Order: sequence, then structure tokens, then C-alpha cells
Amino acid sequence: MSEDRNALRDIPVDKLLKHDAYDELAALAAEIAAHDAAYYQEDAPSVSDADYDALRKRNEAIEARFPDLVRDDSPSKRVGAAVAAGFGKVQHNPPMLSLGNAFSSEDVAEFYDRIRRFLSLGADEPVEIVAEPKIDGLSVSLRYENGKFVRGATRGDGREGEDVTANLRTLPEIPDTIEGAPAEIEVRGEVYMSKADFLALNERQDEAGGKVFANPRNAAAGSLRQKDAGVTASRPLKVFLYAWGYVSGVNGQGYGGDIDWPDQWTFYERLKTWDFPVNPYATVCKSFDETMALYEKLGVDRASLDYDIDGVVYKVNRLDWQQRLGFVSRAPRWATAHKFPAEKATTLVQDIGIQVGRTGTLTPVAHLEPITVGGVVVQRATLHNEDYIREKDIRPGDRVLIQRAGDVIPQVLEVDLSARPSPPPPPFEMPDTCPECGSLAVREEGQAAWRCTGGLICPAQAVERLKHFVSRDAFDIEGFGGKHIEAFWQDKIIEQPADIFRLRDKRDEIAGREGWGEKSAENLLAAIEDRRAIELARFIYALGIRQVGQATARLLASRYGSLENWRQAMIAAGDDTSEAYAELVDIDGIGPSMADDLRGFFQEDHNLTVLQELEAELDIEDYEAAVITDSTISGKILVFTGNLESMSRSEAKARAEALGAKVAGSVSKKTDLVIAGPGAGSKRKKAEELKVTVITEEEWMQILDGGGPQMQLL
Repeated sequence: MSEDRNALRDIPVDKLLKHDAYDELAALAAEIAAHDAAYYQEDAPSVSDADYDALRKRNEAIEARFPDLVRDDSPSKRVGAAVAAGFGKVQHNPPMLSLGNAFSSEDVAEFYDRIRRFLSLGADEPVEIVAEPKIDGLSVSLRYENGKFVRGATRGDGREGEDVTANLRTLPEIPDTIEGAPAEIEVRGEVYMSKADFLALNERQDEAGGKVFANPRNAAAGSLRQKDAGVTASRPLKVFLYAWGYVSGVNGQGYGGDIDWPDQWTFYERLKTWDFPVNPYATVCKSFDETMALYEKLGVDRASLDYDIDGVVYKVNRLDWQQRLGFVSRAPRWATAHKFPAEKATTLVQDIGIQVGRTGTLTPVAHLEPITVGGVVVQRATLHNEDYIREKDIRPGDRVLIQRAGDVIPQVLEVDLSARPSPPPPPFEMPDTCPECGSLAVREEGQAAWRCTGGLICPAQAVERLKHFVSRDAFDIEGFGGKHIEAFWQDKIIEQPADIFRLRDKRDEIAGREGWGEKSAENLLAAIEDRRAIELARFIYALGIRQVGQATARLLASRYGSLENWRQAMIAAGDDTSEAYAELVDIDGIGPSMADDLRGFFQEDHNLTVLQELEAELDIEDYEAAVITDSTISGKILVFTGNLESMSRSEAKARAEALGAKVAGSVSKKTDLVIAGPGAGSKRKKAEELKVTVITEEEWMQILDGGGPQMQLL
């Protein structure tokens, strides 16, 4: 984990200030992406499952508190990692999504409550849940056509996986043919290795001088992702199936066609008739209490199982309810994973250091005496800010209790004051100068963080901004990693983003550098050339504007269409009374705070110069919205007002967006349609004044019944 990515990690979410939350979301996105690559591409996880889950939970908690800060590269919008080199690519349609997490019975109760609220269910209406163990393995998709197995793939990044058909054919539990299935169907599940087989494999590997795997999950993933299917055939892999993907004949809403099972449980019974293995613990829970009872039982039985599980998955049983609930970002609303708790440990704080982030935030970091927690060595924990340290009275030399799951990873829970040396070490004091550049560090009134005032003269900020610019979800320049950025910046080969695209004039200089050569220089320059054309949304994100993540960048690209339109609108929005400012803050997901950061970026002359120089080097493509041909509201701006009786406001918004519409919070002359329920007031009146079309809830339901895009089934 980089110094910057460790910043702010230990501040509880409810104590994060907005600017800190922005920095933390950026750090989490980068860190989780790195862990995803290690896990999905290299089969060598860099953190434990509990740590990984805690990172995602923290990310989700911050996004819930600051919804206008959600990034387009957010882990909540992404599954897995890109396909590794050497494998054919398979497009998943629909995508193979991941699951949200629950870490307590209260989280599960809230999962039930969200379902009831979204579907407008009564408190006494039963909600059946299919529960089953969460297998710690490798997700796969198996495609059958006319009853024959034709293709198998890993999940990859959820949208594109690796073609491992030949390898999957070697698994005896995967049938070559199935009878009575739809003409085309993808069944999805988890490939795993039993604990006994894992131990035996490692013994054989050790004797032969081969790779010894860290755990059964790594062994299963490494065995399945072999270039030689013969190696896979020699490995004892197994599989559990639990979901479907594409099914032939489904209509625009994901119903009908060849899907003839009314609920999740009936599908499991169907899997059994097709000779697929289904986990024997899978069961229908008719109440919250039954769900918790199964969780407790599996927690007790977990150690005696011959395969690893890290929690229990809950899915709404009724298929029609699954369809209505739909999806949010990378996960379905109708399912969640209830994780088992992680471990705690006590260790020594050897020192407290300072890290400087991309936006100048100074973050204290605890350097710990190495301790193994949950199978992973912990050596460092971020301490967030000065207030956090004072609240817990953390000092160098203290023994502290840490936990590597939950809200933060690792989290300093408390100091063991009885173990504090005598005389006690002095309290930690934040420095008033930046350790990277020596510039004055200040703590602004009302904020918890100290910030370096050096701006781009601070190497930490300049280098981290360049790293962000070339990162995977920005320009994604292959082979131009953080170490290269640091070295090139140190030697003044690049000082600002446009310099990257002028490196073609320094080919010989690059080739002559230590560790480089003709071929590596050519590869880098070719990768840079491949990125001269870039989508507007990715370009906006790459600029690293404070609070502007991927989701916001896409919103801006969608609303303004082109770089020139966006630039002129942001400059005009500098006037608080302008129509441009009113339009900016009216975009659903952009509030006054984010608008201020956008306007501030365009009020700096050096930023305008950066834009101008980049524009001269690049082909920045105008935004083109995907056209949903069977939706009459695709691309339209909708506003809901009044009380909806047939569905909750959340469901109405979700279904509108699923049909390609944009939902705004207020009515303007750009609004295309207002859906007015009982009690509609000022918004309806303004719509009538602006001659915007107003329809009733009944007419809205008729639009929905007219069809939309195919739902994405998990």
C-alpha cells in the first residue's frame, strides 16, 4: 500500500470531513483495484478476505454518507479485475456482479428493511430468503447451447472474463450435456478445492519443488487458470452452482421466455435435475430469525467443513421481487453476503510518521511492530488526523489493540494504558511544515486535516496527481507505473500531464535510462500513443479535480457533451447567480460543495493552461449516450414529485435510470417529463409554467409496462 493510500484510513466514517472523504475514496479505489489485480489476475491475494471486505465496507459507508463524492472508479461499481494476458476474452452478458456485505445481525435486519421499503411491503408480509454458504473460490460462468457445454469463463472484472473452457471441461462435476434446459443458458457458480485436497496438493508440490499455495482459494484459482488444461486435470477441483446469467428468450424486463422458474429455490431444484452440484446447506428461510439461526449454525460448522467459507449469502427467493429490486452499481439490491467476524491482535506502536496525499493532506501513520492477524502480517495503520490521535491518546511506545475488519483496516481499537512505559512518552504533535517540501502546513478552521500549502511545488502532490492521471480508470497507460512516474518527474522528464504525450521526442533518452532499453521504450511510447484518443468522462476524471470521481465525471460528460461545452459552462458557473451555476447544482449527484471545487479548478489560470496543452495533444471524444432502443424515455430528464402509491421513490428512480433516463431533483426548462403523484405542489406548478409535460403515476406505469432493457441477473 502506498504512503498516500494509507492516509485517513483509521478515521471513523462518521468523523470524516468532506475533503477527507474525497481523499479517502480515491485511496480506497486505488488500493482495492491493486488487491483485485493480485486476487483475480495473479491468484496471490495481497490481503486477507476480512481486510478486503473491510476496505469495501468503508468505501460503501463513505459513499452512503457523501453520495455526491461517489467516484466512477468506485469499487462499488466494479467487480474483479481485467483479464490477464494469455487468455482469450469472454464478454459477460449480463455482467457477473458481486454482492454487498453485512457484518452483523443489525446489517442483515437493515437488508430486510431495505427490501420492504423499496417494495413498499407491509411489516407483516413475509420475505422468503434463500441462504447458503459463501464459498471461498473462483467464480465461473458455464454456457450451454441446446444442452451442450460450449464455453466457460472466469468472472474477470465482471464484464469481461477469461476463456477457460478447456480447463473447466476437466472438472468431473461439470456435465458435458444437460437435458430439459433452455436453448441457451449460462449457469454460474464457484470453483473451489477442498481442504484435504489442498493439503495433499501442497505436499506434492513441495516434494516436486513446485509452487506451494497459501490457501485453498489460491490453489483453486491457480489450478483453473493454467495455460495447459492437462495441469488443471491433475488438480482436484470441485464446483457449486447457484445462479444463472443469460437465458434465451427473456423479454425486455427479464421475465418470460425460457425462464420458467418462479423463484430462486426452484432454480436450485432445476440445477439438481441437470446434475449440477448445489451446496447441501442451501435452504429457504421464512423469517429473519431462521436466517440468523442458519448463520449461527454455519459459524459453528465452519471449522468441520472440508471447504472454506467466509460467510452466508442471502437472496430474495421470489424472482418477480428480484426483478423489481434490480441492481445498484456492482451489486443486486436483492442479495447480500453476511460475513463472519475477523480477528483482533495486540501490538506495539513503534513510531508515528506523516504521509502527504495527492491533495496535500498530512496524515499520521502508526508504524507497528509486525503482527500476524488473520494470516496477514500487519505493519502499519493510518491514524487519520490529529483529533483521532488525541481522542484515543495514541503515542509511540504504546501497546494497542487492532482489528482488521469492519469499518477500517487495520483499525486501532484502543490503547492498553496499563502497558504504557513510565515515564510516559509525550503526546504526538502534528508538524507545522510539510515533510516532503518544507512548505507551511496549516489546519483550516472547522477542519480536522492539516494540509501542505505547497501545491504543485510539493513533490508528493505533483507525483501523486501524475500517477492518478495515468491510472487504470483514467488514461490507463500500460507499463507506466508509479515508480516510472516518480523517476521521470525527479529527472524533470515530465512535470505536467501534457509532457507525457511529448515523450515521443525523448525516445533515445528513455531507452538509455537504467533499467530501460530500445524495446521497453518503444512499448511505453506505443502505450501512450494508444491513449491519445480518450472518452470525455475518462478525461474529466483524469484531471484529478477534488471530489470528482468517475461517477461525477460521467455525469458531467453526459450533461455537457463535449470538452468545450463543459469548459465554457464551468467558467460561466463561476458566477453564483448565473444560469450555468443553477444548471450545475441541479445535476442529480452534484451539490454546492462539489460545484465549488469544479468552479475553483477553472478559476486557476494554470489549470486552464493544463487543459489547453492537453487538448493540443489529444483527441477528446464527445460523450455519446448508449441508446436503449425500446425505451421511450432514454436520454430524457425526469422529475418525480408528490407521493407515489404503486412503488417507492427509490424504485421509481431506479427503474427510470434502467430505461436510460436521467432523474433530476428540480424542474427547469431542460426537464422533459414530470411524474406527479398525489400531493404534488411547487414542482408541478413550475412544470406547468414552463410547459413541461406532466403525467400521472398511472401513465408512468404504462411507460414501464412498455418494456425496457434486459435486466441483469446475478
